[in-house]
Amino acid sequence: MPEYLAPGVYVEEVSFRSKSIEGVSTSTAGFVGRTERGPRDAPHVVHGFYEFEQTFGNECHLAHAVRAFFAQGGNKLFVQRVTGSKDYARGLQLLETVREISTVAAPGEDAADELVDHATRCNRFAVLDPPEGQTVEDVLAVRERIDSPHAALYYPWVRVDGDVVAPSGFVVGFYARIDAERGIWKAPAGEALVDAAGLETTLTQSDLELLVSRGVNPLRVLEGGEVAVWGARTTSSDPEWKYVNIRRLVTYLEHSIDRGTQWTVFEPNGEPLWRSVRETISEFLFELWRAGALAGRTPEESFYVKCDRGTMTQSDLDEGLLVCLVGVAPVRPAEFIDIRIGRWTADHCP
Repeated sequence: MPEYLAPGVYVEEVSFRSKSIEGVSTSTAGFVGRTERGPRDAPHVVHGFYEFEQTFGNECHLAHAVRAFFAQGGNKLFVQRVTGSKDYARGLQLLETVREISTVAAPGEDAADELVDHATRCNRFAVLDPPEGQTVEDVLAVRERIDSPHAALYYPWVRVDGDVVAPSGFVVGFYARIDAERGIWKAPAGEALVDAAGLETTLTQSDLELLVSRGVNPLRVLEGGEVAVWGARTTSSDPEWKYVNIRRLVTYLEHSIDRGTQWTVFEPNGEPLWRSVRETISEFLFELWRAGALAGRTPEESFYVKCDRGTMTQSDLDEGLLVCLVGVAPVRPAEFIDIRIGRWTADHCP
C-alpha cells in the first residue's frame, strides 16, 4: 500500500493476471571431447562452426560433430574440452554449471557411462554413439549394458565428404530443428539429415527391425539417397519411458514449472497461493494441449493440477512445504501405420 501524504486522487495499477510460466529452452546442447587446442577450465559457448574452429581447431571428432550440429539447425552449443578418456567425468561435471543445457553428447568417444550418469543426475538427455566400425551385433551388445530413460543410442556412423562421422552431432542438431519447427513433443525421427552423404554400414530391413525392437535408433538411406533418423526410442526397459520425445517433454515440463514457480518461495502457504499455483500451471499446460503436445479431446482428459489440502498434510504445512500434483497425458508417436485395404467386387459396391 503506497503512503499518501497529501489530499487528492491517486491511481494505482493492479494486475489481476496470474503469473505465467515460460517454457525453458530445449535446443541448447553441451558437447564434451578432445580438441587440438582451446580452453578447458570451463564450458565455452559457440553459435556457429566458425567460432568453434577459431577456438578449438577443426581436426577432431568433435569438430565434425559441431559442424553437423549447426548444419541441422542447432544454434547454441557449449563445448567442454578434455584431454583424455579419463577426463570425461570432470568435463561433464563442468557442464553441470550451465543450467540451460538440455542435451549432452561426447561425439565419437567411449563415454556412455559418464553421459548416462550425468544426464540422470541433471535431468538432461544424452545422445550416445557406438564405437566406429561396429556391426549390428556389436551395437546391440553396447545397448544391452545401458538401461536409462535419459539416453538414446544411434547407429551407424555417417559418411560426410569421405569421412565417417559419429551420429550424435547430427542427432542433437536434429533435435533442435524438430523442437523449433514442430515442438519437443514431436518424435525426432522420420526426416532427412542435412549434409549426410551416406552411412558407414548399409542396413537391411531386417537389421532395422532388429535394432528398433532392441532399443537402438537406426539411421537409414531413403530411396532418394537422403539419410534419415528412423527411430525415437530411449535405452530404457520401462515401457512408460520408451520414447525419446516423451522423456524430453516431461523433462521440459519439470524444468519449466520449477523455474516458473520460484516466486512462490516465502509466500503465505494457504488457499490463495494454492489457487494461484493451480491457475499458473494449468494455463501453461492448456497452451501445450492446444499446440498438440498432450493427448485428449479436452483439457480435462489431457492434464490435471492439484494443490490443496488433499496434496499436503498438516506436517507438510508446519514444515513450510507446498506440494503440487501434476498429471499429463503425452502424445505417443505413431510408429506402426496399419492401412487396411478392402476390395469390393462389382456386385457389392459400397
